[in-house]
Amino acid sequence: MNEQSSSMPAIISLVGLVVGLIVGYLITSVTGKKLVSAKIIEAEAKAKSLISDGEKAADNLLKERKLEIKEEWHKKKQDFETNTESKRSQLSLQEKNVKSREDAVEQKLETILKKEKSLHNFEQDLQLKEKKVNELLQNAQEAYDEQAKKLEKMAGLSRDEAKKQLIEDLVNVAKTDAAQKLNQIREDTKLKANREAQNIIVQAIQRTASDHSVETTVSVMNLASDEMKGRIIGREGRNIRAFEAATGIDLIIDDTPEAVIISGFDPYRRQVAKMALEKLMADGRIHPTRIEEVVHKAEKELEEEMIRTGEATLLELGIHNMRPELIRFIGKMKYRSSYGQNLLNHSIETAYICGIMAVELGLDVNLSKRAALLHDIGKCVDRDIEGPHALLGMELAKKNRENPIVCNAIGAHHEDIEMESAIAVIVQAADSISGARPGARRESLENYIKRLEKLEEIANSWDGVSKTFAIQAGREIRVIVEPEKINDQYADEIADSIAKRIENEMEYPGQITVTVIRERRSVSIAK
Repeated sequence: MNEQSSSMPAIISLVGLVVGLIVGYLITSVTGKKLVSAKIIEAEAKAKSLISDGEKAADNLLKERKLEIKEEWHKKKQDFETNTESKRSQLSLQEKNVKSREDAVEQKLETILKKEKSLHNFEQDLQLKEKKVNELLQNAQEAYDEQAKKLEKMAGLSRDEAKKQLIEDLVNVAKTDAAQKLNQIREDTKLKANREAQNIIVQAIQRTASDHSVETTVSVMNLASDEMKGRIIGREGRNIRAFEAATGIDLIIDDTPEAVIISGFDPYRRQVAKMALEKLMADGRIHPTRIEEVVHKAEKELEEEMIRTGEATLLELGIHNMRPELIRFIGKMKYRSSYGQNLLNHSIETAYICGIMAVELGLDVNLSKRAALLHDIGKCVDRDIEGPHALLGMELAKKNRENPIVCNAIGAHHEDIEMESAIAVIVQAADSISGARPGARRESLENYIKRLEKLEEIANSWDGVSKTFAIQAGREIRVIVEPEKINDQYADEIADSIAKRIENEMEYPGQITVTVIRERRSVSIAK
């Protein structure tokens, strides 16, 4: 309303200004007084018309604003009523909730009052009963005292004397019964301990029972065709000689169709030879230089394979956080044998047995498995290092920061040092169980391998010897010397000296051929 009334004077002023301008213009015109008069009349008429129109427009605008204000007022009124109704509903709901809570409180109060009343009644009953009990106790005590006096007169002993004698009799009877019971417990304990120990060992063997295939000294290599045999032998046998010299393994090529036998006491060398031969046959290029390259590559691949084997073994046994050098030695156990038993399989079986025993005896399972897996790791140490394999393995474990309990168990499993923990005892027991299983080991094969190792050890003792290979089932040993240090004459002397030392220090069937190879290579590169 206020906005419309304030806009009315502005409209009227505007109309008046327009009329004034028109009138001024007409007055200043040079058309004459009549024309001016006519124009003035016309202007006045137009001004009145404009004023009338302006008033009508102002009235219409005023009406519209009134309608808008009225609608807005109705809308706000409706909103206010809606909000008021919602709040009334909420208040009503809250009043109901308060009412229900008040009713619940009143009910609980009534219940509490009832309980207090019943408790008061109970206390009164209890006091009455307590009074009766006290009276009965007093009567009983009087009767007891009177009876005790009669007994003292009849027995001729005072109460304290009778009590002392009774206690002494009870102590003597208790001592006798305790001694008998103690002897019985000891006998039962011994019997149960023996049975429990037997059960633990039997359970460990049953839960880790596995088949053992005794390690052999030969591997069979299948060929695509018999033509490959000629390529392996080479012109005048140069390929097969180069292969045997590079690997230290015998290649037996006979009438067996599409097969070559790889013979050697060292499983590691046999595997290198097998991998190298597979690569040579796949590549097709077989000549002495290529043979040396492929053998060197096969050795590197086998080293990587040993690491993967070690990691897989640790994963299988659930052992973690072992240093890389020990992982490599664990993989190397796959290519070692102990009395014909694969060393890695033996160590895994020992770890399983030891873990089961540790569970039954409440020992640390992880340390027990760890010590059992590593107990024969010293057998993989280079043969140039002298000493019992248990102590060599212990030193290797110490070098790689293994737990002192693990190191002691490794060194003590053949009683080379004193055992310092129960884990060392069960590692020794598990090792014996695994090795003593029927079919697990074969003594003759171990003696044969030791004889071949002794041959190589004797040959390696001379300065200037780079490689030694015992071949032909130990009937020949090939010694490769460095041509820069050894001349032809000294090579002959080395052959004679090795043969004499073998005769003096070893026992063997038949005869052994000592072959000293001195080869000089001159290499130049054309650019």
